[in-house]
Amino acid sequence: MTSRHGSSTPSSGLRLMSVHAHPDDESSKGAATTARYVDEGHDVMVVTCTGGEAGSILNPAMNRPEVLENMSEIRREEMARAAEILGVEHRWLGFVDSGLPEGDPKPPLPEGCFALQPLEVPTEALVRLIREFRPHVVVTYDENGGYPHPDHIRTHEVSMAALDAAADPEQYPDAGEPWQVLKVYYSHGFSKARILKFHEAIMARGEESPWVEWIERFNERPDPGDRVTTRVECGKWFERRDDALRAHATQIDPTSRWFFSPLDLQREIWPWEEYELVRSEVPTSTPEDDLFAGIEDVREPALRAG
Repeated sequence: MTSRHGSSTPSSGLRLMSVHAHPDDESSKGAATTARYVDEGHDVMVVTCTGGEAGSILNPAMNRPEVLENMSEIRREEMARAAEILGVEHRWLGFVDSGLPEGDPKPPLPEGCFALQPLEVPTEALVRLIREFRPHVVVTYDENGGYPHPDHIRTHEVSMAALDAAADPEQYPDAGEPWQVLKVYYSHGFSKARILKFHEAIMARGEESPWVEWIERFNERPDPGDRVTTRVECGKWFERRDDALRAHATQIDPTSRWFFSPLDLQREIWPWEEYELVRSEVPTSTPEDDLFAGIEDVREPALRAG
């Protein structure tokens, strides 16, 4: 798939690559940010590591035999629609969904799945894309994957290995000209502060809050908000985010909690998406309000490694 500019060749603008485990992750994690940067003239590439073949149908309206029989093809079509809505270039890394094992003990992962691939195999595939697209910024998952799905954890491992390798001319020499990414972020979704704001605002309207269970769960796990360094204001792009989410019709129930909070309320109390800066090759200071902070005046020749 070509970019919104009609070519996979990077433009002279700033470039962002967002690496995800499954189709729909790009729409539930940072979609409004990517839509904003596209509209501001930057190039954005979404990389999806797996085809999402093992995903359950989470929208009752799509739970039909013909959908189950064609899950792989349908998820690819959904991803294409979401990428078009967001205006991003999209690439598949080409691996098979590992599924989310459940039970005690948990069953083994399927042979050949993404999470069981030797690290160097998907790493080389991502290195090729990094060296081709030459992103200034890469967004991926933290060491816990955002949540402990084996594909999310593997996405973190592959991303970090590829970022190191892409800049090293001695690693994967046949995978393109080395490229040094200037900033690396982990995406962080639902911080405790954000959920509490939504909960309190909805209760103040005299409505029943859908967030009670989420708030209780924060007592059992770390708050990702504690690690946030960067908030990107992107409330104007929340409609695009939600449209991209709805494009993944097998995964997103349009009556689910994703859409409980009215957009005007979201813009009023939490018009940001949140990130953690984990690497920077350029001077910057936190807190930030822009993933490209510190990069604007860097010229292309200085970005090439080797």
